[in-house]
Amino acid sequence: MNTAYYLINTLCDLYLMVVLLRIWLQLVRADFYNPVSQFVLKITNPVLTPLRRFIPGFFGIDIAALLLAFLIVALKLTLLNALLSETSLGFYWLLLILLTVVKKAGTLLFWILITRALLSWVSQGNNPIEYLMFQLTEPVLKPIRRIVPAIGGLDLSMLVFFILLQVLNFLMSDIFGALWLGL
Repeated sequence: MNTAYYLINTLCDLYLMVVLLRIWLQLVRADFYNPVSQFVLKITNPVLTPLRRFIPGFFGIDIAALLLAFLIVALKLTLLNALLSETSLGFYWLLLILLTVVKKAGTLLFWILITRALLSWVSQGNNPIEYLMFQLTEPVLKPIRRIVPAIGGLDLSMLVFFILLQVLNFLMSDIFGALWLGL
């Protein structure tokens, strides 16, 4: 039973991250000819193409991909509840789906920022992955740079954003308690 739980949880979370990355790539208008972007497109297109026939976008937001993210979490929770012989539907279930998507989006943002920071230490600057990480994170870091300038050539915007992410995580933990921490 632990093996099935682990596989369901991991596979659903990985695919959810890819779908959230696709939404993020579209929001920042990232280079879709990048190899990472092409991978994300190839993984998500088989599911999103049929959904887009019925669900249009709205003000540049891919509603079909957003719905797919919620459906992935709903499928994950349904499978895990069936595996554990539990039933939990209703408002609590919908709240759990929404909170899971929000937390996984924050986790994805955290790891993209970590990847960008690590690549900045070792890369020579001509890496397509590094350019994609720049495109994804720059809309978030640029406003912080306006407030917190570089000190001695050291860019502190990423550190400030990590602190903000942690504050948001603690705030959500204060609001939702064990529900947020268990996600």
